[in-house]
Amino acid sequence: MRNPSPGRTGRPRSAAADAAILAATRDALVDLGWSKLTMGDVSARAGVAKTTLYRRWAGKNELVVDAVAELFDALELPDRGSLEADVEHVVLQFAELLRRPEARTALMAVVAESTRDEALRDRIRSAIVDRQKRLVVLGRERAQARGELPYEEDESVAGRTTDLIFDVIAGTVVHRALVSSEPVDGLWVSTFTALLMHGLRGPAQP
Repeated sequence: MRNPSPGRTGRPRSAAADAAILAATRDALVDLGWSKLTMGDVSARAGVAKTTLYRRWAGKNELVVDAVAELFDALELPDRGSLEADVEHVVLQFAELLRRPEARTALMAVVAESTRDEALRDRIRSAIVDRQKRLVVLGRERAQARGELPYEEDESVAGRTTDLIFDVIAGTVVHRALVSSEPVDGLWVSTFTALLMHGLRGPAQP
């Protein structure tokens, strides 16, 4: 969730009110779609004044992105003992999230709108994409500690690798679940993970 602007004063923000507003935003997106959604709809559903929304968010774009970001912030990467198991777990968790109507509708709406709005693309990048790269960073650190992956001393190289891993995993799962509308089940996930781990040549034969 975004931090209040440094220059703002007044009563502290209520976490409960923020959560209610973001939940109301996702519900309104499912019911109304992006084009019909207004700040007034959200304020009515959340039971807060419209001025309360504008004290927290400058407009609909910021509000909807934060509503989507809150969903993705719930993704976790528990240690499953191996890089392959960690990847399979987070892919299944991500796919389960994308099965929720509010997640599907909200994500598709902001992505579609961002094709015409550079500022919205930047906000998606900072509020969703960059924040979720934490999972890749954590997974790589664990794999390096286990000796499954080499360490990269050059931070710029490590950053590019993190970006690539995130793009491959997130892009593939979103395309499979939302564009192709095909199941992201255990068999597909294990096949995808094996391809990610070993490449097109497959694991080395003994």
